Amino acid sequence: MTLTGLSRRRFIGATSSAAATAALINIGGAGTAVAATGKQAEPHAWKVRKSRNGWPVLAQAPSHRIEGSSQTVRLAEGGASVILLHVARRFHYEIDSLRAGDVHGWTADAEVTQPYESNHLSGSALAIRPLCYPSGSKGNFYPNELVVIRDILSELDGTVAWGGDFEAPKESHFELTLRPGHPRLKGVARKIQGWQAGPGNQGAGTIDAFDPHRRKAASAFERRTAN
Repeated sequence: MTLTGLSRRRFIGATSSAAATAALINIGGAGTAVAATGKQAEPHAWKVRKSRNGWPVLAQAPSHRIEGSSQTVRLAEGGASVILLHVARRFHYEIDSLRAGDVHGWTADAEVTQPYESNHLSGSALAIRPLCYPSGSKGNFYPNELVVIRDILSELDGTVAWGGDFEAPKESHFELTLRPGHPRLKGVARKIQGWQAGPGNQGAGTIDAFDPHRRKAASAFERRTAN
């Protein structure tokens, strides 16, 4: 069976549990994913009171609705939820519609494979379709989808990092990079809230990530932040 375009992404969303059990074959947005090489890290308990990005580990986190969808995700209050919900909204509007079970935020499960996964314990990270875009594989997004992801990262001015750029990749993973109260974090959150309170012609759902000026800005941002 050959799957192309949007039909392939919908096939993945409908069969995410199968993707979890068939880790050697991951049919992603851009075709067959590149499997990670070498020994996979072993799960271990995160015992520190702060997550890897410096946010406090939470006993609970409130549920937030993802605008434009019927889905919710648990995230830390304040700037964390404002910024990460913007990521989820743009994915929903510009890459593919979110369905039940697609988005994972805060968790009380302290078992992590990579240190960055501890950011879920503080509600300062989310994973979109982690079974479809699992740890250790790359090449799961089409080029046009990567344009949107790069535009999101540029728009959020480095407050969010994408797991696809990590040495141990996880393309479903998005996390806050700055500690609570950081001025840039506050500024980006205020910008998003201004879009939400405005006339409706800014923010998620109105953005053209393929606008030449935005493409240029996103490319420049990627070069600046590349390791």
